[in-house]
Amino acid sequence: MSDSLPAEATGLLTVDLSALTANWKALAKRAGRAQCAAVVKADAYGVGLEQAAQALSKAGCDTFFVATFDEALRLRTILPMVTIYLLNGLSPGSAELVCGIDVRPVLGSMAEIEEWEAHADESGEEAPAAIHIDTGMNRHGISLAEAEALAPRLVSSEITFKPALVMSHLACADEPEHALNKQQIEAFSTIAKKFPGIPASLCNSAGLLAFPEAHFDLVRPGVSLYGGRALNAGENPMQPVVKLQARVVTIREAKAGTTVGYGARLKLARDSRLAILSAGYADGIFRAAGSSDNKKGAEAIVAGTRCNIAGRISMDLMAVDVTDVPAGNVKRGDLVTLLGDGITVDDLAGHARTIGYEVLTSLGRRWKRIYRE
Repeated sequence: MSDSLPAEATGLLTVDLSALTANWKALAKRAGRAQCAAVVKADAYGVGLEQAAQALSKAGCDTFFVATFDEALRLRTILPMVTIYLLNGLSPGSAELVCGIDVRPVLGSMAEIEEWEAHADESGEEAPAAIHIDTGMNRHGISLAEAEALAPRLVSSEITFKPALVMSHLACADEPEHALNKQQIEAFSTIAKKFPGIPASLCNSAGLLAFPEAHFDLVRPGVSLYGGRALNAGENPMQPVVKLQARVVTIREAKAGTTVGYGARLKLARDSRLAILSAGYADGIFRAAGSSDNKKGAEAIVAGTRCNIAGRISMDLMAVDVTDVPAGNVKRGDLVTLLGDGITVDDLAGHARTIGYEVLTSLGRRWKRIYRE
């Protein structure tokens, strides 16, 4: 049992802030002449916005991207001098609030641009913002035609607010060979030239790693900062940032032929020992990562041995088959590693048929969190 885990806690989430900042520095080096920002939306991908952002700021990062106003407010409260972009754009009637905390909305529709421009006219403020141009994802962003029409107005200073960034987003950067990547890079390169003097940004984590020719002026890494895999193929160059350990509630013997968990989907082929852990899908260990007669479950490390989850994962509990762990090496109260020590967020994601992004952002609030510098 870990001395750093209170007796009443059921599990431990350790965030390695030194690995986080090392990842940012490595990505900043890859970015070359482009500025390296940091995406800290979704509570910094589940690891803790305040802690992550402060560590990244100390490491030299001075530009951040969040998704919502609440995230922007949290970030501005702790880092009053950094540049903050609001990715989800401008909600109707929120211009004064956003401008009031010195946050730059990423404007992705003509309605948002018009509302932001009206606020700038009325307030007399410069009101910097980003303009998101859709180059093939069909999500957030004005069309290429709208951007073509807007560019002359900006060049002639007809619009009061000062655009600080033009940006787009790659839909298939995790698959570098996908034809859409080339199309989007070419489309963005062409349209960005129509906004002279305004910095341009296209690449997320995968784009940063795969397309050095498309770094433009600013890159926006997200999942790679937190140790997740950005590219589907090849080695992941990032250091792991999170370690997840759950406490053993009890050890129980189970006979061959009996079943484990809800639905009786796993029938034991041998007499087994099961470690019951105080963690479940309410804590971010997806139900789909469990096992059945036809599917192996995700792995856990118990006393140095890799073991498989047994049966379905419940809301608050799960079983791990520890039959191959020497008797006496695991006991009630011990910690079992679910992430870390070689098990990555993408390993767990694979067993749950999802992606590492979802694993990170689903980490529950019941874990005792420790941040290591």
